[in-house]
Amino acid sequence: MKSVAVYCGAAPGNDPAYQNATKKLAKWLVNHDLTLVYGGGGVGLMGLLASTVLELGGVVHGIMPKELVDRGASMDGLTSLEVVPNMDIRKQKMLAQSDGCIALPGGPGTLEEISEAFSWARIGDNDDPCVIYNVQGYYDTLKKMFDEMTEKEFLTVEDRKKLLFSDSLPEIYKFMTTYTAPKIRTYTK
Repeated sequence: MKSVAVYCGAAPGNDPAYQNATKKLAKWLVNHDLTLVYGGGGVGLMGLLASTVLELGGVVHGIMPKELVDRGASMDGLTSLEVVPNMDIRKQKMLAQSDGCIALPGGPGTLEEISEAFSWARIGDNDDPCVIYNVQGYYDTLKKMFDEMTEKEFLTVEDRKKLLFSDSLPEIYKFMTTYTAPKIRTYTK
């Protein structure tokens, strides 16, 4: 594992635990010599994560749609910033340039990106682990929803085990470094 895509809020959230967890994740990335691949933003948890990784001597690769760069959303001083035409291409490039995905607390965009990464794993388009960094139980309701999907047989038990909800960075690291991708879904009529 050489790089990790992190999805997170363009807002800081209203609990200092979110900012503290973001700084811990930044330190964890640097301590494990992992490049941060993220959306390129300079505000909210995104900006805090990138600036902390950089302050600690780590490498940060941002990927941002031109529209957001033109509106001034990109962060200055990144190791590299790749400007792409739109969000779809950004998401594809983030997955292609990383060896795993982690979602910190965030809004609909964060949820959409980690959900897509996990969904793509189930159809064979993403072989990398997906993790929900469940800071202060932020994602407990989502975890319950995924468990309900499994109970109602819209998600297999085997595939449910391929999405980790955790607030423990050692557990996250073990999950990511021992991960095997889900078996590609097949369909019967």
